[in-house]
Amino acid sequence: MDILRNTLQPITRSLPAPIRDIGLSLVGPDCYKSLILDIDISNTSCLTLALSKTLGLATVAGSSIVKLPQILKLLSSQSAAGISFLSYALETSSFLTTLAYSARNGLPFSTYGETAMIAVQNVVICLLVLKFQGKTVLAGGFLVALAAAGYALQSEELVDMGMLTKAQMGAGALGVASKVPQILTIWQEGGTGQLSAFAVFNYLIGSMTRIFTTLKEVDDKLILYGYIAGFILNAVLAAQMTYYWKAPATASHAGEIGEKPEKIAMGSSTGATPKPKGPTTRRRG
Repeated sequence: MDILRNTLQPITRSLPAPIRDIGLSLVGPDCYKSLILDIDISNTSCLTLALSKTLGLATVAGSSIVKLPQILKLLSSQSAAGISFLSYALETSSFLTTLAYSARNGLPFSTYGETAMIAVQNVVICLLVLKFQGKTVLAGGFLVALAAAGYALQSEELVDMGMLTKAQMGAGALGVASKVPQILTIWQEGGTGQLSAFAVFNYLIGSMTRIFTTLKEVDDKLILYGYIAGFILNAVLAAQMTYYWKAPATASHAGEIGEKPEKIAMGSSTGATPKPKGPTTRRRG
């Protein structure tokens, strides 16, 4: 350990000012000195804090693309089969409240930054789903409603902290409830349709990570219980995705592309479209 410390200390003690400032802002001066300057890995409290910050920032970074596969899948298929608009709309509404609550309470950005990233991607998904369902007028109304709600939640004159705290209580329940329509849609259609497996499993990992970072960095039961409940329902979605992994196309998707569900089911089960039957020969005994 002494050899490693002697090798690294000349580097860690001469880091550029911008990098040093980032480290100080993330773990604080005491842990920065212990972990970076002194390279003392025996300080477990600083190690867990650094791990929490790293996981939090990784979650924020990963969230910038977590819904991108879902968006691309919708665009390529031109179908919203298996996607619940209500689920995404409820989740986005929950995110707006959580963003305002976290920002106005001065919580570390690493504990909620992904919420903003995912919310933007959710809005895009909602608009695509409405478009493919032929509800373009509703899409415009949805955008206006989100903009108005976001402005009100960020304004202390319109929504004071007491009201915002109560709204956050509801947002936690709303975020959890947002998973239910998607779970029911998959169950009713007997398949996951155009739902992205990448998004589902990354959501599961992200919610598990958020439980850890919240326990370490934020003393707020409202936030914690929301992440725990979200993790449970994300686990249900992941289980459905696994169960229906090789399921044939759903009936609703078949209707959207103008084919019979039976035909698609036959093609999906064999990996190719069914071929016309040719003449058969009777085998001699």
